[in-house]
Amino acid sequence: MAAAADGVVPTLALRSSVAVELWSSAGPKLPFEHKSNLPREETKSSRSICFSPDGRYFAYSNGLDVKVLEACKDGAGTWPVQCSLPRPKAFYLKFSPRGNYLCTWEHYAITKDRPEGSPNLLVYDVNTGTEVFAIVQKNQADWEPSWSSDESIFALVVGGEALFYDLPEGAAKGFETTSRKIGGSRGALLSLGPGHCPPFLAFYNPGAKGAPSMCKLYKYPALAQNQTVACKSFFQADRVEMLWNKRGTGLLLLTSTEVDKSGASYYGNQAVHFMATKGDTCSVPLSKEGPVHCVKWSPKATEFVVVYGFMPSKAALYNLKCDVIFDFGEGPRNCAYFNPFGNIIVLAGFGNLPGAVEVWDVPKREKLASLKLADTTVFEWHPNGEWFVTATTAPRLRISNGFKVYHYSGALLHETMWPKGQELLGIEWQQYADQTFPEPKITKAKHEGIKSSQPEASKKAYTPPHLRLLKEGKNPEKYLPSIPGLAPASAGGANNKKNNKNKPKGPRRDVNSVNGGDPASATATAPAAETVTVTGEEQQISQTQQQHTPRTRPQAPRYQQQNAADQQRHHQEPHQQQQQQQQKPHPQANGQNSSEKERKIRTVAKKLSDIKKLKSRQGQGESLELNQLNKIKMEASYLDELKALKLSD
Repeated sequence: MAAAADGVVPTLALRSSVAVELWSSAGPKLPFEHKSNLPREETKSSRSICFSPDGRYFAYSNGLDVKVLEACKDGAGTWPVQCSLPRPKAFYLKFSPRGNYLCTWEHYAITKDRPEGSPNLLVYDVNTGTEVFAIVQKNQADWEPSWSSDESIFALVVGGEALFYDLPEGAAKGFETTSRKIGGSRGALLSLGPGHCPPFLAFYNPGAKGAPSMCKLYKYPALAQNQTVACKSFFQADRVEMLWNKRGTGLLLLTSTEVDKSGASYYGNQAVHFMATKGDTCSVPLSKEGPVHCVKWSPKATEFVVVYGFMPSKAALYNLKCDVIFDFGEGPRNCAYFNPFGNIIVLAGFGNLPGAVEVWDVPKREKLASLKLADTTVFEWHPNGEWFVTATTAPRLRISNGFKVYHYSGALLHETMWPKGQELLGIEWQQYADQTFPEPKITKAKHEGIKSSQPEASKKAYTPPHLRLLKEGKNPEKYLPSIPGLAPASAGGANNKKNNKNKPKGPRRDVNSVNGGDPASATATAPAAETVTVTGEEQQISQTQQQHTPRTRPQAPRYQQQNAADQQRHHQEPHQQQQQQQQKPHPQANGQNSSEKERKIRTVAKKLSDIKKLKSRQGQGESLELNQLNKIKMEASYLDELKALKLSD
């Protein structure tokens, strides 16, 4: 396993609400921890931490100054202070490609002593700690300057104009004057490509007054308008993100608009364009509508991945001809991360997504593992290409802060949860020069790991509370909250009335057919039939008897005799039955009266509650409307009405 190569010990830089510190692990099965030889400074004002690209230096701010530490040569050595820079308000830190210069940026401010404002973008020589360049850079989003890979060219955009500085090796005088310029408009962007020296560079100029936006490629130092290598124009681009491949031969442009005028998308419109240093340009085809969530180059520089479309989003792998060479399918994801060797890619759904993670073998085009990493705000591959760290940090999430280290097979190697009352603000792997670690061999074998100390989310289906109580043999109605001013429901109340509706009804008898079709007999029978109440048990018994009794045609003489007897009985007894039914209280009528009374009580109680809220608002000095004041005047009458309802039988 390529955990450490030639004595190289993997190191993690941690920035928290109480300190800045470095942690390390002595082996793949040993935990990460802070060791006595590693630096740790207690501070609550650290804004940024940063490793140099080759891992030689580590810089951090502490609210007083910016310290640059030199990395130890072996795992047991110390980290001495290389230099200390007087920048107490430093907000961002960024090393040059070879680590010889450190750029600091802080918020632009105007003081009484300097009403024009002080320079907020500064460049320091790391070897001597001296300031070599300072300028005002108000743009926070695109503050970072551009460097060539050998640090011989320094460039940045100020006020829409691209400025270039030639830096002979070992000389800092090149920062004094600009060597070349490219004119542009406000909002222009500049990016120097890696790899080649002198490099290719891309200059983006936003469109105005209906004109299209344009991005041009140049080969430094040929920067004339007629010396462009490639040119790409496009509409609907409020902002552009420029992404170079590792060799500096291909450039991806992610264009976006803040507002979609058609109203089809909340995220605006996005598009991906490709530009090659050979002069080729094209638009990257996307087969699904929706926003472009992520675009990443493979470290091999011959392919790139795009995650796009409405959820569930699609992910596809493209070659340099912008042809789809592999489709990862659809899923809940919005991020993509290649390992440093480009043979493994992680597709994940973080942010407002549940944290589903897929690990893919890129050369073999097969999935290696699937895992769930909820509440992840930071994801970064280790330079060995086998491990990656995930963290939950503030201010995105202020609870359950901590970090975990995983193997690409999904095995958990380390877990640290931050103490309560403290916040983890940032985490970063120490970087290493190329060829430090060998390319790992990808296998499907499950790596041995540890068990997480955090409780796992239940995979059972949700059961409502009333169903859980029924399974436990309890009555859910006993656990209902009581409403002020409302009496608890009685056994013959509204609930029983609703239940009676669901009970099966008995067979309906046709009065006219029973009485032989005599209308007078039907009229005489109606009062008695209306007052008869049949219980649920009698209905079920009658239904059962009818189901088991064979249906035969009755004989006519017997049927007529029974009809005559029924007519005589109904003519003699209707008045007696009516008197008996009037003396007995009707249970269903009582239930209806009770429910009507309770409904009136709830209505009056609601009005009194509203009046109480209005009086509270009036007491706080808020002016009320005329209808609200009239409602307050009705409080006494509502109280009398509520009292009368409660005292009535």
